[in-house]
Amino acid sequence: MAIRTLCLALLSASLADAFQRPQSAARAVRTPQLVEQQALPATIVEPLAGYAEFWNGLLFRPAIEAGLVPEFLLHWGHGLAMGTVLCSMGVIGSWMGWQIRGGNGGESNALTLGETIRDTHPKIMGGALFFFALGGQGGLVLNAVQGNAVLGSTHASTGLEALGLLAVEAALPLAFEKGKPLRDAHAYLGSAIMVLLFAHMAAGIQLGMSF
Repeated sequence: MAIRTLCLALLSASLADAFQRPQSAARAVRTPQLVEQQALPATIVEPLAGYAEFWNGLLFRPAIEAGLVPEFLLHWGHGLAMGTVLCSMGVIGSWMGWQIRGGNGGESNALTLGETIRDTHPKIMGGALFFFALGGQGGLVLNAVQGNAVLGSTHASTGLEALGLLAVEAALPLAFEKGKPLRDAHAYLGSAIMVLLFAHMAAGIQLGMSF
């Protein structure tokens, strides 16, 4: 019960403003300094802003100026790709995790490609984490190249929170032998992260529609 309460508390804190109208994002082009001050500390924002500018100058801006990147792909490509990962790998991997918890980890089905659910679950979730980390960098760069402040939105902050929690979630199985509480934490934290990721997606749709 204590683990469940802790997971719910972390999730509530993360989602406090996830569904608010992204007013700061809509003003990002006009008042980027104000938006950055309202977001994360400069020690986090500035290195990531430099990273985004590096790739924009090297690759994305010249491609846009040459007309090689369709506007729709520039604006919604990140969301479509990450939404696909979340709704496929994220959902399937989470379902498999609860199947293992329910005692069905030794079973196989069409989704496991001949392996057991227990063997497939970490592979799918590890792949999802890889794509989320890679896609998060793409979202950072694409948001900046469209003139928005780096990490100046609820979508960006919930994305960072989700990646951090996913890293913790991935590390928990290394200590499973220490007892059931860590397995419980893995299950409930994983479900809470999924809720956070869907809220992150909703915030991203709001952000995309705001400019």
